[in-house]
Amino acid sequence: QRIMESTSDAQSGGAGGRSTWDAFTAAEAGWENLRQSRPFEYDGAWPARTQGGVPPPRPFVSDDATLGPPVAWEALRAAAAPGGGGMEYDAVVCGGTLGIFVGAALQARGVKVLVVEGGPLRGREQEWNISMDELLEMVELGVLTQEDVDDAVTTEFPGCRSGFKNREETPLRGGYFSNGETGYETYTAAVLNLGVSPTVLIERAAERFKAAGGTVMEHTRIGGIVVSDSAGAAVDLGDKGTVTARLVLDAMGNGSPISAQQRYGKKPDGVCCVVGSCAGGYDRKTNTLGDIIYTNGQIQDKGSNGNLQYFWEAFPVGIGRNGVDPGTSDVKTTYMFTYLDADAERPPLSDLMDDYWRLLPEYQPSISDPEKDLDVKRVLFAYFPTYRDSPLQPAWGRVLAVGDASGIQSPLSFGGFGALTRHLGRISGAVTEALEGDLLSREYLGEINAYTPNLSAAWMFQKAMSVKVGQRVDPKFVNRLLAVNFEVMDGMGDRTIRPFLQDVIRADGLLGSLFNTFLADPAFTPQIIKHVGIPALVDWVGHVSMIIAYTGLHGVVSPLLEYYLKGSVTDPREQFRWRRRMEAWKFGSGMDYKFG
Repeated sequence: QRIMESTSDAQSGGAGGRSTWDAFTAAEAGWENLRQSRPFEYDGAWPARTQGGVPPPRPFVSDDATLGPPVAWEALRAAAAPGGGGMEYDAVVCGGTLGIFVGAALQARGVKVLVVEGGPLRGREQEWNISMDELLEMVELGVLTQEDVDDAVTTEFPGCRSGFKNREETPLRGGYFSNGETGYETYTAAVLNLGVSPTVLIERAAERFKAAGGTVMEHTRIGGIVVSDSAGAAVDLGDKGTVTARLVLDAMGNGSPISAQQRYGKKPDGVCCVVGSCAGGYDRKTNTLGDIIYTNGQIQDKGSNGNLQYFWEAFPVGIGRNGVDPGTSDVKTTYMFTYLDADAERPPLSDLMDDYWRLLPEYQPSISDPEKDLDVKRVLFAYFPTYRDSPLQPAWGRVLAVGDASGIQSPLSFGGFGALTRHLGRISGAVTEALEGDLLSREYLGEINAYTPNLSAAWMFQKAMSVKVGQRVDPKFVNRLLAVNFEVMDGMGDRTIRPFLQDVIRADGLLGSLFNTFLADPAFTPQIIKHVGIPALVDWVGHVSMIIAYTGLHGVVSPLLEYYLKGSVTDPREQFRWRRRMEAWKFGSGMDYKFG
């Protein structure tokens, strides 16, 4: 509390979420409510009725004229009436922090877009860490220029370490079994090795968006949304009036009220809890590389709160670009995170934060007392709920979730900027085509957020790295699993380990690493099966089978379909469906990943 109250940086969004003591207590209350909540069944087809004693959710989105803001229904009827002028916008993007990139990509394609942001449209001071190839996706789409990217990159270092150790030993040589089950570590170049300024990225994207004709409304709270499949949508903006559009895009993140309405009564299937800080006072000479995922201890026994495996992540801050200023900055961002469920017995965030400060000197031996040795600039914390039914299918026509609101990010990550850049071209192209063909019903929009087996398969990794309350497990289980697996992937080369570290699962790397991991540690297989359970394993095998099938469909069927669609299919609805299916095959198999 003393450390947090000494910092004045109160921000939210992205990895680490919010900062300061007041924001922490709010996050703690939210985490407590989530843990204590109980799941229940509720049929969303009857949203205005009490079902089995369960009251209906707040109708943030409604296609029932008896629900929702009356002023919004009036505006929609007026715009849709003969001589009413039609909808004001093609698309309204709700949520500006990441939504501005969606809006800019659409505006660059000729779509008339409004971006609505509840607060000021600005990035936080905390750097986002990303790879250059992900940033260049924005350049290709016309959202940013190369000059914008160059100005936004404030930190560049060669690459990141991945390591899994039962005790701290750095540097660590050899494999897991050859070094006495201490662990394994490896280095991967050019992955998450850039620190970029969110302020610069958002400012530049907003400038290009406005220059192309886009509109931004800041400090504007959304009171509700009403939709009509035949007419359009209207968004209630409170004292700022009402706007109408043909399509509403939900970019409000994992706390979206639209997603909450759709998932009413559901608890998340998994959670990633994150605590950390950005601080000066670390050793300058060693502040030249990052850690992308790292452990230096065994599974922690938290008593009645269950068992937790703590992971670390760290990135240098302000060391310049292209090796110009390495070893000149003592500022570093460090995160400690863990995977768990939302069971009522799980520990509060304050316990995790206490463990973070207690364990930080062991992880960063250049300090001994964080409160005395560090100049803490920001304290970071958040919990990121994840759901198996992702990406989220639309519940209404004319409303589509994008980014974190849709759950398109990997359940292993805690922030969706990288996932957004990966899918931005696909989503903006599909949305543009849907608007051009007036294919805005729930059925057609559902094709955009289609099933992606590699995203579903990632759930097994999160499950394997977490321990259920009351479950008994060898304290070395997670480190043994990951150390052997990463040793195998490292031996298979960059084409295997690099996509995995960027949350992309491909059949070639997955099958090869599974086979070689079994050969390297066959006696461990029964423990893995016992830990994850037969039902989960069967479900996972089904998703892996679909990754293989999607790989074949993308490589063999898609080229033939492209030729067929150009010459033989004239119905735009069928063209839309098949293009979305080909995209699902490509992205669902990881074949969209670009090497080089």
